[in-house]
Amino acid sequence: MTQLLFIPGSLREASSSRATVRALVKRLDQDVTCRVADPGRLPHYNADLGQDPAVEGFVAEVAAADGVVFVTPEYNYSVPGVLKNAIDWASRPAYNSVFKDKPFFIISVSGGALGGVRAQAHLKYILNGMLARPFACQEIVIPQANAKITDGHLTDEAILDFAELNMRAFVSSF
Repeated sequence: MTQLLFIPGSLREASSSRATVRALVKRLDQDVTCRVADPGRLPHYNADLGQDPAVEGFVAEVAAADGVVFVTPEYNYSVPGVLKNAIDWASRPAYNSVFKDKPFFIISVSGGALGGVRAQAHLKYILNGMLARPFACQEIVIPQANAKITDGHLTDEAILDFAELNMRAFVSSF
């Protein structure tokens, strides 16, 4: 069975990123094995730290996944520091990390009207530097996401249907 690793870009349990992850996992769970990483467990990136169990576990999760799904909010026109930190840990060794040739899919959320499009652009740029493989599709953006959450799940059926359709295409591309 295909294994997807979801990486939410927010630490907050009640965030729209995590609500989106929960809604999508619920839709895909019968056909795909879904795991959710916790980037908040990782220490701040510091090459002097050497081996760290949380980092080793995160790198192993990325390595084991057939594809990675990033669900990121937009903070100050870019990706949150916690997400960049996780990516930095898994990006070593440079140009030969677990992200090399790893298929990835991006969804962005925002409390504003643009749905995190700038964060998506920055994330694609970052992942390109690690030679990860983007899935080409129309961007999945969720504007005014906070108003679309009920009981910890995103409830915008039109966006969820569109995201699921593209994610199923993503899964079938492996």
